[in-house]
Amino acid sequence: MTTTAPELPIEVDSETGIWTSDALPMLYVPRHFFINNHVAIEEALGAEKYAEILYHAGYKSAWHWCEKEAELHGLEGVDVFEHYMKRLSQRGWGIFITEDIDLDAGTARVRLEHSAFVYQMGKVNRKIEYMFTGWFAGAMDQILAARGSEMRTVAEQTQSGAEEGCEYGLFVVTPEN
Repeated sequence: MTTTAPELPIEVDSETGIWTSDALPMLYVPRHFFINNHVAIEEALGAEKYAEILYHAGYKSAWHWCEKEAELHGLEGVDVFEHYMKRLSQRGWGIFITEDIDLDAGTARVRLEHSAFVYQMGKVNRKIEYMFTGWFAGAMDQILAARGSEMRTVAEQTQSGAEEGCEYGLFVVTPEN
């Protein structure tokens, strides 16, 4: 394994200690801390209810992030989506690879390799990265809206690296019915 310095721009306010990346305040916490909290909430609420809550929160956050980053960097269309995948990958969640994206059709397929959830939880034989699902629809819908499209999408995790026989996670985005 080789290591590199973070490619993500990080600034720390010397007075407050607040970390920022891409002009957004960030928290830097150990992976086990975050995932242990995630699992505790899942156990209290149930995976299905927790996934629903996270879908909507993640959708909203992805929309906001993509809107701000597109404006800041002068990005549009697929470039916004790819920039988002790059930044997510640089933050330690895993490596997000856009296998396919078609803005006109409102579809995308994203592969997740080296999932932080799988590294922490192992092969638990279920889909465990549902936290990310709303991110993909939120990003796609922000991009579509910026292009003047009224189409909206939904995202679904179709496989997880935590499932037997699967080496990576897979998410698909399709138009909302």
